[in-house]
Amino acid sequence: MSITAAIVLAAGEGTRMKSSTPKVLHSIAGKTFLQRVMLAVGGTEPQAVAVVVRNQAERVAAAATSYNEQALIVHQDEIPGTGRAVQCAMDELTKNGTLSGTVLVVAGDMPMLDGATLRSLVREHEESGNVATILTCLLDNPFGYGRIIRDSAGGFVRIVEQKDGSDSELAVHEVNTSVYAFDASVLAQSIEKLNSSNAQGEFYLTDALANAHELGNVGLVTVSNPLRVEGVNDRVQLAKLAKAHNQEICEYWMREGVTILDPETTWIEDDVVLEADAVILPGSYLQGSTFVAAEAVVGPDTTLINARVERGATVERSRVESTRIGQEATIGPWTYLRPGNELGKGTKAGAFVEMKKAVIDEGTKVPHLSYIGDAHIHHHTNIGGGTITANYDGVHKLHTEIGAHSHIGAGNMFVAPVTVGENVTTGSGSVVRHDVPADSMVYSENTQHVVEGWKPAWERE
Repeated sequence: MSITAAIVLAAGEGTRMKSSTPKVLHSIAGKTFLQRVMLAVGGTEPQAVAVVVRNQAERVAAAATSYNEQALIVHQDEIPGTGRAVQCAMDELTKNGTLSGTVLVVAGDMPMLDGATLRSLVREHEESGNVATILTCLLDNPFGYGRIIRDSAGGFVRIVEQKDGSDSELAVHEVNTSVYAFDASVLAQSIEKLNSSNAQGEFYLTDALANAHELGNVGLVTVSNPLRVEGVNDRVQLAKLAKAHNQEICEYWMREGVTILDPETTWIEDDVVLEADAVILPGSYLQGSTFVAAEAVVGPDTTLINARVERGATVERSRVESTRIGQEATIGPWTYLRPGNELGKGTKAGAFVEMKKAVIDEGTKVPHLSYIGDAHIHHHTNIGGGTITANYDGVHKLHTEIGAHSHIGAGNMFVAPVTVGENVTTGSGSVVRHDVPADSMVYSENTQHVVEGWKPAWERE
């Protein structure tokens, strides 16, 4: 399927969101509303995509072109209304001549819209030979939506906006979704006749449907799932749709063989990939391009951001970002893995461990209460509790290298840059400032002084 053009309406201010962020740039599951709508539109393979901007135009335009660098950015002028937005878009789209074929018009604030819904609309539009086709849905509470008025035979008559409707018209439960397919020439003719003679003083795109009706048949396609076309006007609707979308994602992965113990408290973004037999425990949040392999266990209360968790690994009550966790590794609880870590097979980052740009080779353990940054610890080394790689000299981040089969005592500090060879043992409380050769033992002499009875007698009583 390929259509001539798609027009995405992204000019609105979205005042009910009460936000400094344009409404279409709010997000669900890691993607903005606008990105989601543009992905759905892309499913119809349009020859051109026009995105109409006005409120915070530069910011919205930059986002749109980041999603589709070929997108045509159209600036709506000071004349308000969706009808005016489409007029501006058509002026740009027809600069090099008239259009023919199908033009899709979509609102930019429908985060659950999908390509299948749009393809179904376009297919019905073209197979029926309609001059325009409206995507509608049935709502128990249609307040605020434009109502679809049909004739006695069920055909389209007009769309009536909430503020312009009579009591009988507002009793209708079938509503306009603001998603349309038009014959390009009919759209061009229909928007020429628009005016602002209405309660809002705006150019309504819905009036173009009445104009189109004079030129041929306007069809109606009712979407089966109203969530697909529900717009977001405030934070309450945002939370509702985010929850519904997350439920769909969790159900998908469970049907693919993933155990999600409590979908109500598990959040998974769109680009996450899970293998069958992975286990996700309550309170977990999987974001970005995270991957979790079979037999890995994530959670409870764990956040993974662009992380890779290999087969059989466990990550408990931790935050992990842009890190690869090897097979059968053990992470947590209360571990913070900042970006850039590579943990090998059978490694451990235990309680209250923080790592950043660390390479931890197979079998190495960092059990607890340690910071490992800008470091490479070779295989089968044990790091004592309270160890710190002092990687920052106030200007530069510096590297620490610790060899294989080493035993690092508790409370050690490695002052980078420093290299420790293989089979090294360090004493507890050591401060290692210089390179240590293989097969050595290193300790810092630290004389203990005891002063007895140093407090006055009255303080000891």
